[in-house]
Amino acid sequence: MSGRVGQTWENARKNLFRAFNKEFLIFLFFFIVSAFFWLLMTLNETYEREMQVPVRLVGVPQNVIMTTDLRDTIAVTIRDKGYMLATYETSHPLRPVYLKFDSYANKASGQGSIPISDIQKLVYQQLFGSSRITGVKPDKLDFYFNYGQSKRVPVRIAGQVEPASSYYLANTRFWPDHVIVYANSRTLDSIRSVSTEELRIVNFEDTVIRQVRLKQMQGVKIVPSTVRIGLYPDVLTEESIVVPIVAVNMPPGKLLRTFPSKVKVNFVVGASMFRRIRPEQFQVVADYNDLVSHPSDKCMIYLRTAPHDVSKTRLETNQVDYLIEQQ
Repeated sequence: MSGRVGQTWENARKNLFRAFNKEFLIFLFFFIVSAFFWLLMTLNETYEREMQVPVRLVGVPQNVIMTTDLRDTIAVTIRDKGYMLATYETSHPLRPVYLKFDSYANKASGQGSIPISDIQKLVYQQLFGSSRITGVKPDKLDFYFNYGQSKRVPVRIAGQVEPASSYYLANTRFWPDHVIVYANSRTLDSIRSVSTEELRIVNFEDTVIRQVRLKQMQGVKIVPSTVRIGLYPDVLTEESIVVPIVAVNMPPGKLLRTFPSKVKVNFVVGASMFRRIRPEQFQVVADYNDLVSHPSDKCMIYLRTAPHDVSKTRLETNQVDYLIEQQ
């Protein structure tokens, strides 16, 4: 009994599976047919597609140095049927466009300009008759060159470079610290230095060594185009030094004595810089003309000069006793 039931169940399962496979194959057939017709209809529609076309400058003389290279690709927007556009991306890709240097180079100015209309003509030679170009980017191509004129100039830093609080930038180094620039004579005369690209290096306490790019200039070739930069921070410390008071604007026969004769100057300086600071780098003065115009029991004193390596300079006192003697 159980064997007969099992046989019946097996036959039913096979019939159901056979019917399911048949319906699935019919569905798959009609799905493929409909997808094929949909694809034909889609490819028969008109579209626009942006395509990259390589550009090559040929025939450049050996004595010419390209100071700004011609861009290597342009974006061409082509309008055509979908299946034609698909052909450009599969079996008929767009080939590079070759442009002759002598046809566009202005040897007097060291500049060349290629109109987009010339490039369109060369691209059209590769297109099917039904295709149309509706746009080209960029709208023109420029290149710059010279015949070896160059100049050696220093490198300068550009951007925001700030050590952490209580530090200052004690030294900046470049490797190399000078680079060679190539350009036409007029541009070379105007270049005094080249700068890095805008940097933002902040809140650092230790030495920073970094490879940075140099800022590019139109029509100028910079060799090398990158340099290494070294930033050396130092700890700021508050120090002081005793400086003599000097009388100024004294009339003949008179002598100004101050009590005390020296005053302490407080300032902030880098820890490694302090040992190079000397009293003679400061000048503290008492002005006789100030005493005459504003008589007082005390003499005002002023810090007139200080070394550029120090900051936040201030006198311990701004007034001292004095005595004017007749010689």
